[in-house]
Amino acid sequence: MIYENDIQECVKTFAQHGVILYPTDTIWGLGCLADDEMAIEKIYNIKQRPAEKSFILLMTDVKQLSKYIANPLPDLQSMIANFETPTTIIYDHAINLPSSLIAPDGSIAVRITKDPFCRSLIKRTKKPIVSTSANLSGAQTPTIYSSVTTEIKNQVDYIVHHRQDDETISVPSSIFKLMSSGNFLKIR
Repeated sequence: MIYENDIQECVKTFAQHGVILYPTDTIWGLGCLADDEMAIEKIYNIKQRPAEKSFILLMTDVKQLSKYIANPLPDLQSMIANFETPTTIIYDHAINLPSSLIAPDGSIAVRITKDPFCRSLIKRTKKPIVSTSANLSGAQTPTIYSSVTTEIKNQVDYIVHHRQDDETISVPSSIFKLMSSGNFLKIR
């Protein structure tokens, strides 16, 4: 893998409660392990984001997701498989996560990523990864590495090299809320 060094450095950074700047399956993001409250707090500080606004988690599959939501629907895998582009889904009744990642209504936003780098990192750590845009809260979302501000770059503990030269403009994921009826409500 051309990004193996990045994966190793990210794992080391996570072990020290660090925050990474990395390319996701959509945009450039800030990330840490989903169970690291110290690193989560650091991301809130970097972004200057209000604590009541939670983050997205990246996971590799529905099996991993089922550890973090109470009563997942039995056909969740087939429901998610129907999305062709990166899609974040808001699930009610989040469990086994720090309160700082759970929205005030008890929900959590999760994207099952297909990006090889993100999947490798999640598999290596065996944990979901926080994913939020690499910008100050309310500022323009960085779609490519060169649009990430120096202010953000100077506050992270490791910057992934993989895809820094990629100038392909990406967009944030679609966001849906999974309703108790099993239907999806489009948020974005």
